Amino acid sequence: MMMAKKKIGNGTIYECGFLIGNSKVHIKCDRKDAILASAEEMKRHIKDLSDYVKKNPQILYALEPIEIEPDAPQIIRKMTYASKMANVGPMASVAGAIADFGLEALLRLGSNIAIVDDGGEISASTIEDIPISIITSERKLSGKIGILITKSDSPIGIATSTGKTERTISFGEADSVTVVAENAAIADAAATSICNAITGLDAARSILKGLERAKNIRGIKGAIIIRNGQVGLVGKLPKIIKIKD
Repeated sequence: MMMAKKKIGNGTIYECGFLIGNSKVHIKCDRKDAILASAEEMKRHIKDLSDYVKKNPQILYALEPIEIEPDAPQIIRKMTYASKMANVGPMASVAGAIADFGLEALLRLGSNIAIVDDGGEISASTIEDIPISIITSERKLSGKIGILITKSDSPIGIATSTGKTERTISFGEADSVTVVAENAAIADAAATSICNAITGLDAARSILKGLERAKNIRGIKGAIIIRNGQVGLVGKLPKIIKIKD
């Protein structure tokens, strides 16, 4: 596991990227020893998920919330709860849920600056201001704007969904929907749900539909919707910033 480091203020941030199953994970943390523990924690939950799916393959294809056994693995319970909040299938929250478990491990080991990115779904907690850029299919804005995560925002979950890729199932047409929530699992599920609501030829009207959907999902702090060069905001978002080249 290759690890980079850099100075931030009076401390050092360690950074590492790796694959766990199908999850492409990137961790930034001020505790070097916590990174391996976080990776092992995520690996354990991914195995629990894999074992559960073998016995219950329907969870892979469900597009609506489903009922599960009370003794289902923790990751399944977390995914199912998030899916019920957003009214989508459980797999819509899987990347965010994995990131949340990774963050929990970092915090248990005393990390003060901790970011877990699982394929773009982010779970974070920090005592220092951290910029997070927004990636969108709208080329003029992608990587140019972002949000500034502060101590008062933490812990926080951030997820982005788009209707402009074939990599994920989406019924919407947004260039991107970025959701900020109390954790990454809810943000992940909510981003999918909101993106699904953004349909029709009238971009402005479709964005309004998405904003209304966002208002009705419990656990969301705010959302940013981008479509055809138009932007819609809702909720109490962290500070929106311009990302330097």
